[in-house]
Amino acid sequence: MAFDFKKEYKEFYLPKNRPEIVTVPPANYIAVRGQGDPNVPDGAYQQAIGILYAVAYTLKMSYKTDHRIEGFFDYVVPPLEGFWEQEGANGIDYSDKSAFRWISVIRLPDFVTEADFRWAVEIASAKKKLDCSPAEFLTVDEGLCVQMMHLGPFDDEPASVAQMDAYLARQGYENDLSPLRLHHEIYLSDARKVPPEKWRTVIRHPIRKLP
Repeated sequence: MAFDFKKEYKEFYLPKNRPEIVTVPPANYIAVRGQGDPNVPDGAYQQAIGILYAVAYTLKMSYKTDHRIEGFFDYVVPPLEGFWEQEGANGIDYSDKSAFRWISVIRLPDFVTEADFRWAVEIASAKKKLDCSPAEFLTVDEGLCVQMMHLGPFDDEPASVAQMDAYLARQGYENDLSPLRLHHEIYLSDARKVPPEKWRTVIRHPIRKLP
């Protein structure tokens, strides 16, 4: 059976719909950076997603090619994720989507090296006739965080964030959002097939202990 990150690392992909504190270990990602409203049809964000999946599935199917990845095992491509920020904003202002700066990512299995990644970018670009050069190999060490499962539309996320903030205050922590530690979302629902009221999104914020 294929390795499924969501099932093997439930504490990071399937949290409860109430806040909890976790320590997230470093992980490698396929990443594409951009800015602007993610809802613009055929905009930069949608193009980034196309690049991510092209590279991700090239790596997943590499065992059918002459390229051999040491330590490879079959796996389910992990869900789409995103790191978000807005210049000058304290957190995220959902009413001003045009101000978003984002890093759209898909997690990589640990056995994928930077050399394997570069091979996949080259092969995906040629086979898909898609310029995958914006993709980068990104390592993120999130460390201490608060997270919870948000149920419903993205525009309703402020209510979940408020729960997280209140929980932090009670536990003696505070948010540690910065240009290096960003608002993080993991998308567990296919927005093309699932109605917004049933969307499941992991929301995760970096935190620090109050002095």
